[in-house]
Parts: sequence; structure tokens; C-alpha cells
Amino acid sequence: MVRPALSRRAFLPVAGLAALLLIVAPVLGANPNGKPAKADKGPELTRTLTGNVVSSEDAKGRAVFTMVVDGVTWELSAGPRWFWGANNPLAAFVGKSVEVTGTYHAGETELDVATVNGNPLRTAGRPPWAGGPKAVGASHPGWKDGKPGKGHGRENAPGQLKDKSKASAAD
Repeated sequence: MVRPALSRRAFLPVAGLAALLLIVAPVLGANPNGKPAKADKGPELTRTLTGNVVSSEDAKGRAVFTMVVDGVTWELSAGPRWFWGANNPLAAFVGKSVEVTGTYHAGETELDVATVNGNPLRTAGRPPWAGGPKAVGASHPGWKDGKPGKGHGRENAPGQLKDKSKASAAD
């Protein structure tokens, strides 16, 4: 027969370990860069659409290209709007009836266009907007103050606006 005092002594370390695991488990499973994990959008699906390409502008004045097919408005994408500016390759097809093929995710209506009328929209391989501000240059959103950076700019960069008069007074 086990004495009650002995079973209580064994229970306390086990309960303490269980409590510790409940506290530590979320931290161990966290993303190491501190950003929340992106939701899985599911597999990319291929779709071919035929219709007229229409152009409008977003809130920042950049061109948005769409096509209505079977009552659904599809947003056509040739890559990031900031990269193309006024030189988006889809602009050549505005007002024309074309066949576009590309990929999308289930439940979404943005088509990443690969071909227009059977012709590739861009060359194969790494997209021209890849590589960050050092590779793309001043049109990249991370380009600040005339040089590549992390997008903070001098005003928001940690430690850049310290009061230097205190440091020189201490010398």
C-alpha cells in the first residue's frame, strides 16, 4: 500500500513540469523572426480566361487591370504594381479581347498572368523585381534616403536621431 504523503510528493513535480510545458510550448513553436506565419493559401490553380482587358487606377494612382468572365471580375497581375509603374506589360492589351493564362488560389480572383494569346508575358526564371532594393534600385519600396535599406528611413531608424549634444558635453 502506498502512503498518501508519498503520492503527494510525486504529484507536485509532475504538476510543475506540466505547468512549465503549457507556458513554454507556444514559445517553442513560434516563428524565430517574430513575424506571424502566413496562412497557407492552398495550391496554385491554372486558369485560362478570354475577355476584354479593362484598366482603372488604385488609391495610389497605379494601373489595375481586370477582365470580367462569366460575371466574375478577375484582377490581372503581371507582378508588383510598384515595379511596373507606367510600363506594365498588360497595358498593351487594354480594350482588346485576349486569352490569358495564369495561376490563382481557390477562392481568390487575382490571376497571375503567365501568357497572353499564347505568348509569355515575361521571360522564364527569376522575376525582374526580385532581389530587394540593392538589385532593383530606387523604385523598390525598401529604397530610402538615396540608398537601399530596410524601409525605415533616417526618421524611423532606431538610434539615428539621438541627441548628440549630450554625448559631446560628456567628453
